[in-house]
Amino acid sequence: MEHKIREQLNNVYPVEILHVESVTDQMFRCAAEDGVYFARITNYKSFDEQVEEVAYTEFLCKEGLGVSPVIPSLNGKAVEKITLEQNETLTVLYKAAPGAHLPREQWNADVLKELGRQIGKLHRLSKKFEEAHQIRYINDWHDNEEYHFLNYIPEEESAIRGIAEEVVSTIKKIPKNKSNYGLIHGDIWLENVLVDQDLNLTMVDFQDCEKHYHIFDLAVPIYSAMEYSFAGGGNIIEYGQKITKAIIEGYREEHELSPEMADKLPLFIKLKELFEYSLMHMYGDKEKRTEEQIRIMNHFRMRIENNHSILPV
Repeated sequence: MEHKIREQLNNVYPVEILHVESVTDQMFRCAAEDGVYFARITNYKSFDEQVEEVAYTEFLCKEGLGVSPVIPSLNGKAVEKITLEQNETLTVLYKAAPGAHLPREQWNADVLKELGRQIGKLHRLSKKFEEAHQIRYINDWHDNEEYHFLNYIPEEESAIRGIAEEVVSTIKKIPKNKSNYGLIHGDIWLENVLVDQDLNLTMVDFQDCEKHYHIFDLAVPIYSAMEYSFAGGGNIIEYGQKITKAIIEGYREEHELSPEMADKLPLFIKLKELFEYSLMHMYGDKEKRTEEQIRIMNHFRMRIENNHSILPV
């Protein structure tokens, strides 16, 4: 498969790719004579959705935000079509971003404050993009299938289904305005952020960009840090308070965050937790779950049913 991908990419793009290796089932690392590229090859979203998403990220790149630049094809297209195993698949080629994934113990308050600032800049530039471009294909969050929790959380889990219904209903009722709602990244896990030695950050993987409340882009990295980057050696409650304070302080240097929306942060973290739990049912094969997967799902289930907040309030 990798050989076929290399052949197809070299036919379509103005690069000479020497080697292709799979990173995920949709992302491929491409070593070329002039550097490293990443090819996203997926029909996860339609052609029109991907074209609009790439137009958005290209705008962000030109405005100076740390995002991976897109390499146009020989036909001048940002989103191309290639054929693999007789199936037409959409592809986008990116120049590798500078920096690297930080070890979890290095996600300290200084780095997370800078991440908050960059998210604030992202939302400020997103508003500028929306003022100049009509958004036709990128969905509002609640129209994306991944948020239709009741389609995937089993009926016998009535308590979690009730909580999911209440959380989604409550969020839908929050008044929208330009300062709190618009285009967001949608998936700022710490794994989707690269950091160089000068603390310059690059956000990657905008595939899940959507129209949502801006605060969701703050809830996701806080959730990610609380779940995966706490390295021990201290108090996790104090760690959560410290990183939340840092991200919000950085964000407010670039973009407004009203006290009313800041108070709703635990609600949006709960939305993210339900999102992750629902995905386990949406994409997982019940009959093939490992003991570790079952353990994680039970941990999520107990935490949600007992209304335990991952963010100390």
